Amino acid sequence: MYFTTLLPKSPNMIRKKSSENQSSFWIATNELQLKPQLTFFTKLNNILDEISFGEQLRKLCKPYYSEKPNCRPPIDPEVYCKMLFIGFFENLRSERAIASRCADSLSIRNFLGFSITESTPAHSTLSDIRYRLPESIFFEAFSIILKALKDKGLVKGRNLALDTSIIEANASLSKLQNRMTEECYANYIKKLAQESGVNPDDKAAVARFDRTRKDRKTSNEEWYNPNDPDAKIGKTKNGATDMVYKCEHIVDLDTGAIIDADILLGNRADSDCLSERIIDAQIRLNDVSDNPAEEMPVETITADKGYYCVEEITNIQCLGFDTVIPDNLLKRIMSKLSDEDALAVELAHSDISSKKGKALLKQRGSQVERSFAHVLDCGGERRTTLRGKENNRKRYLIATACYNISLLMRTIFGVGTLKQFIAKVKLALNWFLKSVFCLQKLYSDCVSLIFFLTCQRTLILKISSSN
Repeated sequence: MYFTTLLPKSPNMIRKKSSENQSSFWIATNELQLKPQLTFFTKLNNILDEISFGEQLRKLCKPYYSEKPNCRPPIDPEVYCKMLFIGFFENLRSERAIASRCADSLSIRNFLGFSITESTPAHSTLSDIRYRLPESIFFEAFSIILKALKDKGLVKGRNLALDTSIIEANASLSKLQNRMTEECYANYIKKLAQESGVNPDDKAAVARFDRTRKDRKTSNEEWYNPNDPDAKIGKTKNGATDMVYKCEHIVDLDTGAIIDADILLGNRADSDCLSERIIDAQIRLNDVSDNPAEEMPVETITADKGYYCVEEITNIQCLGFDTVIPDNLLKRIMSKLSDEDALAVELAHSDISSKKGKALLKQRGSQVERSFAHVLDCGGERRTTLRGKENNRKRYLIATACYNISLLMRTIFGVGTLKQFIAKVKLALNWFLKSVFCLQKLYSDCVSLIFFLTCQRTLILKISSSN
């Protein structure tokens, strides 16, 4: 007969986590294990302190802050710019993501000057500061960085190049409205689909009808987005139709520094007011120079054929600049031009055909496209989360200024971005591990060789003793 003992039921394997908090304890701040990125941000802080970026910025922003003693202390504008720098180096698009990243990272807190017990600025604070400060402050912040590059010899200002790229706006095509009737685009398409015998309640059928309907045209003169009236209908980088802005860079071909940057409307032609933008770039170069009269003026302007306009080419040459801009027409009829315009076209053609012109065009393809790759694709600016041309221009000026800082850091320290710094650390660590592995293998080979020689010597001694 078998007897069984009734045991008490064991507790469940899956149990609720205890909500009891751990008792508090003290730990020294200098004992915290910070991330290795801190070295990069320390170098960035040294650069900003060396050029007195914070002091100059606070002096510029002082009129826009209250000095009443009973008000809450404002956020330092240098902290605001540094947080936007984090957005560039970490490839963060939105201000919410920037604020969240700054609150989570110990190394970034140290970079901003916040201890672990202080709360970093929220995303709403970033928006308030952006609305409070005018565009002129952001242009001045850009100029402070540009002057630092000028002092280090990273701005020559003799050969400038222009190009534009596309930024996807924070607006949707489905929210378009007619400028005259205020009719929604979706309702307009449903009405056309119903007239053509398509079921208006079938969204897939209506979308298919919209793509294939005859004489389909979505014009900016007829349609607009009420959430962002500055955004225009256009082609994105991958060829899709969306609401877009245009960003423009004026780059120093000798160093790769961005001399000027701007946000343009998405439907604006590249050649519109080209001579005025060149004059603005020359003025900016004069502003960052200690002795503008002694500086060499801009010599050449290089751009693609999208910038070619006979009237603008003539105006630029009248200012004393050489125009390395290809003609957008293969066979231009010179007899239809005035004598002044015909001479300008011939001079532009000779500049393009020269050895220097060909070299500048080749250099433009590398320097200008590199700036767009860093700012847009790696700096979180390809798709904006802000609305309005002014807001996007403010954010973009700080992003391009950060690109210039990375160029300065790459010249001084050998690394210009956080990813490049981490990659360099990984490369050094990989080289060290490979060296250790090779030494270990060499040591094992030496031990094996010594053992073999010892055994061989022992065997020889035994043979000689036996004889």
